[in-house]
Amino acid sequence: MSESSQSQSQSTVPRRGLLGSSIVVGTMTMLSRVLGLIRDVVFSRVIRADGFADAFFVAFKIPNFLRRLFAEGAFSQAFIPVLAEYRDKGGNAVVRELTDRVAGALGSVLILLTIFAVVAAPMFTAVFAPGFLNDPEKFQATSDMIRVTFPYLLFISLTGLAGGILNSFDRFAVPAFTPVWLNVCLIGAALVAAPWFAQPVYALAWGVFAAGIIQLLFQLPFLAAIHQLPRPRLDWGHSGVRQIMVLMLPAIFGVSVSQINLLLDTVIASFLPTGSVSWLYYSDRLAELPLGVFGVAVATVILPGLSRQHVAKSPAAFNGTLNWAARFVLLVALPASVALVIIAEPVLAALFYDGVEISQRDIAMSAWSLRAYALGVVAFMLIKVLAPGYFARQDMKSPVRIGIIAMAANMVMNIAFVLPLHHYFALGHSGLALATTMSAFLNAGLLYRGLRRQQVFVPDSNWRKFIGALIFANVIMAVVLLIGVEYVPDWFSLGGIERLLSVLVLCFAGLGMYLLVLLLCGLRPADFRHTATP
Repeated sequence: MSESSQSQSQSTVPRRGLLGSSIVVGTMTMLSRVLGLIRDVVFSRVIRADGFADAFFVAFKIPNFLRRLFAEGAFSQAFIPVLAEYRDKGGNAVVRELTDRVAGALGSVLILLTIFAVVAAPMFTAVFAPGFLNDPEKFQATSDMIRVTFPYLLFISLTGLAGGILNSFDRFAVPAFTPVWLNVCLIGAALVAAPWFAQPVYALAWGVFAAGIIQLLFQLPFLAAIHQLPRPRLDWGHSGVRQIMVLMLPAIFGVSVSQINLLLDTVIASFLPTGSVSWLYYSDRLAELPLGVFGVAVATVILPGLSRQHVAKSPAAFNGTLNWAARFVLLVALPASVALVIIAEPVLAALFYDGVEISQRDIAMSAWSLRAYALGVVAFMLIKVLAPGYFARQDMKSPVRIGIIAMAANMVMNIAFVLPLHHYFALGHSGLALATTMSAFLNAGLLYRGLRRQQVFVPDSNWRKFIGALIFANVIMAVVLLIGVEYVPDWFSLGGIERLLSVLVLCFAGLGMYLLVLLLCGLRPADFRHTATP
């Protein structure tokens, strides 16, 4: 590569610390997640936890699940390391050639898949929600909404391609902000369009469709600004396209195991009492809040850096980045897990309970599955930072083997927890959540063991002090939260605003005590600064 070409390539990549980049992504993602919570509160007021709500959540979950594979999951994990390799070899011109061919290949596959899904929507319903076959009205509603929501996959996957390019050039803020438009569209659909439909959930389906288009259009000007706007070319013989395809196929299993597990939960939940899919949806949304804000943020910013460090043959820097990422997510994941277990019902009541559309029973049922999901927050977030340790080195086979093991374990535990021989031991929908959590710990543990054995991730000397302070701070925080919960014995007797304010006070009290104890134990913000240098 010529010196001028390399200079041009490097000049577009501002070097900033991983903590700073993670804060940028986390802030944008927090905005999206807060709007997501507002969206779910609006949903709980507009649609009941009934058959039509279950139908919409399934119709939304199918393209959303596939989005994790084609957009921000397997595709990005395969695409970004290859893009880093091409940038190192040939600069921006070679990168544009690659992205043009990738856009053509990805777009053509998604167009064909979307046409097939629209035509074969009843088949998708039968596969992903077989329990609906016994309810013709629910089955038909799900099939109708799949035809509306599935094109979202096409638009959001191309959005994921655009975001992957921007992330590779360290433009993290725009891709992180983009999901905000999904929540804006769905809130608008629920509040403005829903009254025009006989069944309000159909308005939400059209909101999903509109959101896909808006998110894609939003990113295009930013790609043009860095001269990386793809011009789709269909060239299956391009070496980069073939390389991404080879990496992407196993990555589908490696990066998306938790999503596949959640989809299996939906399949089994379709056989459980009406409302089970909705209970799992609301609890999963809350459990994913820390994962989406911090886990995804860290995973987003470390993958380009790890890929560059691997290309530059810098194992010490690679190990340092993984150590930093693991400590940072544990700093957030463990208190989030402890807090959600303790205050599951108060949080759900504050956000969703209205006594009409969402009953006390709905809150109680969602709380059980939220506690089960909350136990796995640590594992879910560790998977997000450990998997890039493989993908950055273009090792897709190891996560595949681990993913298959975790998925098999999840299916076995689903049967063991949900369909036991004696009904007194059945855990119902919360058993599905618990199985997902336990399989996530298995997944994270095997990922760590593999990296440790290959000497890719070797814990450094900072862990001993960190772990001691982390455990002590969480114990103190748990005591504060338990006292607070006991102080308000009946959350349902409070008014809506009073419930929300009480939960906020409780959360801030727990968070404040947690941070204070960490400071008293000697941990400082400077301990978490890290620069992603090759």
